[in-house]
Amino acid sequence: MVDYHEISSEEISIDQINQIFTSKKQLKLSKGATERIQHCKSYLEKKIKSSDRPIYGVNTGFGSLHNHSIKSENLGQLQKNLVMSHACGTGREVDDLIVRLMLFLKIQSLAYGNSGVQLALVERLIDLYNNNITPIIYEQGSLGASGDLAPLAHLCLPLLGEGELNLEGKRISGLEMNQIFGWDLIDLQAKEGLALLNGTQFMSAHGVYCVFEAKRLCLLADIIGAMSLDAFDGRIEPFQSLINDIRPHEGQRKTARFIENLLKGSQLIERTKEHVQDPYSFRCIPQVHGASKDAIKYAEQVFHTEINSVTDNPNVFPKEDQVISGGNFHGQPLALALDFLAIALSELGSISERRTFQLISGARQLPHYLAANPGLNSGFMIPQYTAASIVSQNKQLCTPACVDTIVSSNGQEDHVSMGANAATKTYKVVDNVYTLLAIELLNSAQALEFRKPTKTSPVLSEFLDKFREIVPFIEQDKVLHEDILKAKTFIQEVDLSIFE
Repeated sequence: MVDYHEISSEEISIDQINQIFTSKKQLKLSKGATERIQHCKSYLEKKIKSSDRPIYGVNTGFGSLHNHSIKSENLGQLQKNLVMSHACGTGREVDDLIVRLMLFLKIQSLAYGNSGVQLALVERLIDLYNNNITPIIYEQGSLGASGDLAPLAHLCLPLLGEGELNLEGKRISGLEMNQIFGWDLIDLQAKEGLALLNGTQFMSAHGVYCVFEAKRLCLLADIIGAMSLDAFDGRIEPFQSLINDIRPHEGQRKTARFIENLLKGSQLIERTKEHVQDPYSFRCIPQVHGASKDAIKYAEQVFHTEINSVTDNPNVFPKEDQVISGGNFHGQPLALALDFLAIALSELGSISERRTFQLISGARQLPHYLAANPGLNSGFMIPQYTAASIVSQNKQLCTPACVDTIVSSNGQEDHVSMGANAATKTYKVVDNVYTLLAIELLNSAQALEFRKPTKTSPVLSEFLDKFREIVPFIEQDKVLHEDILKAKTFIQEVDLSIFE
């Protein structure tokens, strides 16, 4: 029996979207959404016939060509020309998961009934999603202002029998897709090309993905950071509520409480310490991890609003008898949030690399580079080099995109967000931080072996035992590339429910 998610006007959260994707639910329109789409389309058709006034993008050209009026018999061709001419993406192909998120979010936006599209068009987008068809889209081409024009054009080309797509691991043309499924090509009508291309779904899809992964990365950073603290013979006092309650940032307090709980029952954390302080990368985990959590919460709020919004242009309001050309496609809120999110995640990776550096430094009775036989073996010397190079790359990726703007469309689009560039940068930062935490985990797990028979906490020991099933203690030098990849896959896939 097929499990469906019903697209409606009700708010949807990022966590709900993740559940829909992980449970592989198919989509269908609610009765209300169907009626809204049909009512809006009917209204727009009547409006076009009864009014001599120009309506942007409906019976006019686009961008700086908005003063060119279009004859009624050419309105459909106008929309097809728009999609074809805007498919100018270049660069790396976008991952299938992001493309499917784009499809989902475009369907959701059109279902509110303010876009003036035919029901068959929305249903065809649902067909693509339900049949796991992912159009080939490219990372470069969107200014994040008149919507994600180039990526969304590529997303919609198969509806016209154009473009390319992935289907069951094969790359086929849009024309072949329609032949395989016996579908008629979508005959675009007034405004429909604009409704498809104007929108923030490229930025939003990246944002939804990055926010969800960011929440997991925060949890992993705390878990692995706690392991490193214990392996480094760190002190628990900086995590006590007494000190964190007098600087009550939400993320800081949450982090301190969580790590204090993670280390309950640890023989290592409870033993007498010779040192009175730990380096900042251990002592200031609540402040650094906590600040990132607060930034991620802000980004989640922005994207929650965006995925429950209508972002094409113009917008159609049948009840109010208005068709209004505005700027809901402008990605400035998303660009700011994505830049902030990238910085917040980069800091999780930066402090992780510093903990890795401390663990291999030969301090606190740990062997240099965590090698069982230092000198003959280099141990974990070079994974820290790798981590340092990734941290440096993250710094470069965190140069804000939103502060840049380049005038386009002959001056009509004179301030753009560059939010699409912010999106693809943040996507890369997410992947980099997974690698950085994987390298720290390799080091903290190795260091804890040298503390035996004294043990870390029961919950961290359980996590460590799972990891050791994948990556064993390293006695002699070996090729560490595979262990880093295994550690990365482990933290991306391991069940973290024991920490909830």
